[in-house]
Amino acid sequence: MADYDVIIIGGGPGGYVCAIRCAQLGLKTACVEGRETLGGTCLNVGCIPSKALLHASHSYHEATHNFAKMGLIGKVLTVDFPKLIDYKDTVIKQNTAGIEFLFKKNKVDWIKGWAKLTAKGEITVGSDVHKAANIVIATGSDSTSLPGVEIDEKMVVSSTGALALSKIPKSMVVIGAGVIGLEMGSVYARLGTEVTVVEYLDHITPGQDAEIAKTLQRSLKKQGLKFILGAAVQSVETLKTKAKVHYKLRKNDSEATLDAEIVLVATGRRPFTDGLGLEAAGVALTKRGQIETQGWKTNIDGIWAIGDVITGPMLAHKAEDEGMAVAETIAGQHGHVNYDVIPGVIYTTPEVASVGATEEMLKEQGISYKVGKFSFMGNGRAKAVFAGEGFVKILADAKTDRILGCHLMGPSAGELIHEICVAMEFGAAAEDIARTCHAHPTFSEAMREAALACGDGAIHA
Repeated sequence: MADYDVIIIGGGPGGYVCAIRCAQLGLKTACVEGRETLGGTCLNVGCIPSKALLHASHSYHEATHNFAKMGLIGKVLTVDFPKLIDYKDTVIKQNTAGIEFLFKKNKVDWIKGWAKLTAKGEITVGSDVHKAANIVIATGSDSTSLPGVEIDEKMVVSSTGALALSKIPKSMVVIGAGVIGLEMGSVYARLGTEVTVVEYLDHITPGQDAEIAKTLQRSLKKQGLKFILGAAVQSVETLKTKAKVHYKLRKNDSEATLDAEIVLVATGRRPFTDGLGLEAAGVALTKRGQIETQGWKTNIDGIWAIGDVITGPMLAHKAEDEGMAVAETIAGQHGHVNYDVIPGVIYTTPEVASVGATEEMLKEQGISYKVGKFSFMGNGRAKAVFAGEGFVKILADAKTDRILGCHLMGPSAGELIHEICVAMEFGAAAEDIARTCHAHPTFSEAMREAALACGDGAIHA
């Protein structure tokens, strides 16, 4: 007889949410995690600690740039970097301890160690064998590097190392202009580091709405970040006191070098499946090294996979949705994930958020659409808090007015986007948003104004 109904391998957002939902649905559940704490990359060395540093550095920027404008005058603020890191570590501990509490509350067993598939319905952790009717792989992802670039987490760091530097570097080169690179680059730029972002493509934030990407780049340049686009990094050479980044410009093959105290490699992530025994178990993989699934089922009966190890955006909330869906499916219910309504957020200042199709996607698909835009400069509350930069863009079907996507850059964008997510989940039209009363004064009024702009026009534009 199996020890468990379900064993989840991995205690990150996908894994721990799946485990809790399984237990809530009456399934005897265990979760295998080899870290000393639960929460995976997200809570330990990803989403949560980076947001703590972003909040701290943004607060510092507000105090040094905007307080005096409001008549708040005081002594010159200084940064105690070790204490800032301690604050970040405290946030991590609070969150990871919270997951452990939820496991105990829901009677989920935490099997500490690293799991390997050893037979049908069986895993081995250390010298212990555990059996389950269902095994869910939720092992997440790991940072990737480039040929000629060796990460030592001292001078050449991944996002993990960037969250635990011993001091504020005078200079930093960020390789990759995606979400992680821009967020961590923003943190250190606000703290006084000279930050240069080197990106292989000719634009930042790959996959983002092109107009938003250009506007964000202009904003970040005003904040002091420098950009070298269309540049292929060839190698990183580490010396005693600095690193040398060698790169080649794609447009003319000219070569150049950048010196920096710290190099952050933010070139993406890969599925983490090392040591799982997938090949021996016969679990099929895609050409990109992801686990092949259909409805979260692998090709092996009783083995499921969710989150960063399968196709789709590598986002914690996408993994959480899949975790709940798999739990419900195993319990005999009907698990569901709407992959067309998964928001994405970049936690720079201003924030960027998006959901659904971009203009580029709609043009490529030949879909007729209309655009409703509204600038945050027309939003009273945004101007009052020095946050008038950016805009909301709603894309709606030209014939039916159904919302197809939304992209915005501005204050609290990561919170505002969910109004559109809910609307899209219910198949709403832009007019539905436009005819919904929004409290004044709020940032969310900008969403309504953009929806009005899909029709007869915004009021405050």
